[in-house]
Amino acid sequence: MNLDPIKEALLASYQQHGGINHLDGVNLPAQDSVQRLASDYMHLMFPGFFEATALTKKDVPAHVDALLSGLQQRLMAEVEKSLRFSQDADPAGHARTLTADALGQLPALRQVIQTDVTAAYRGDPAARSVEEIILAYPCVLSISVQRFAHVLYRLGVPLLPRMLTEYGHERTGTDIHPGATIGTHFFIDHGTGVVIGETARIGDHVKLYQGVTLGAKSFETDPTGDPIKGIKRHPDIGDHVTLYAHATILGGDTRIGANSVIGSNVWIMKSIPPDSVAYFKGDQLVVRPRRAKTSSPVLGDEYANWDI
Repeated sequence: MNLDPIKEALLASYQQHGGINHLDGVNLPAQDSVQRLASDYMHLMFPGFFEATALTKKDVPAHVDALLSGLQQRLMAEVEKSLRFSQDADPAGHARTLTADALGQLPALRQVIQTDVTAAYRGDPAARSVEEIILAYPCVLSISVQRFAHVLYRLGVPLLPRMLTEYGHERTGTDIHPGATIGTHFFIDHGTGVVIGETARIGDHVKLYQGVTLGAKSFETDPTGDPIKGIKRHPDIGDHVTLYAHATILGGDTRIGANSVIGSNVWIMKSIPPDSVAYFKGDQLVVRPRRAKTSSPVLGDEYANWDI
């Protein structure tokens, strides 16, 4: 088979349609390196969980030192590539500064991630141990990587944060934009099909089930018809909210009030007051107050004393 016509057609396509990695120009972040960065980060957050051989206490300092050193070098290289893409005036110098800032936030980040593990263990009666949560629950990977990507997003690093969260998306089916702001004790049960948009804000002790979407109603466009960037498009979710499977919450001015429960398969584009239950009855959305029970049976979760 003569491959020359195919080669020539591909070369012509590169010239006409683009989509190649800036030949003779800026080298973009490498996907393999970004995936390795995400993997090393998870090893650093949970030492001893993902290694091929067991760690002892005396091994941990050297192990952490090696992981940190590798993470620093890889992160600095990919941040520099990202900054060159955005035509930063001093990409190498700024990459060193941003890398140091991001790595400096790892201890605090790990404390928050531990609350997510706790929320998963307390929120799922099927979980038999914390170790099972860390090793087998997709939410640990997707949320942990998003939290690190969010640090880089807040620091203004282009490209790389989205590539990191896409690694989590690819592995778990959970798509969380690095711009989303997420409180402590966050749990996504099952995870598949969850979509959380860039400007979503999520409070503490929030629980989501599979297929939940925190999305935009529509996109405002500029005079040329292109979407306007940087505006609030996604909803706010208050503290101690549960969103059941396939609930869709849309709009930058939509807020789900604290201590509310949103039922499965609802479609919401208006704010829900605190302490509410929202569900479909027939084809109508019903929103009613949650009612405190007179007694509180031990059900093993934070909603035991409420009629939901």
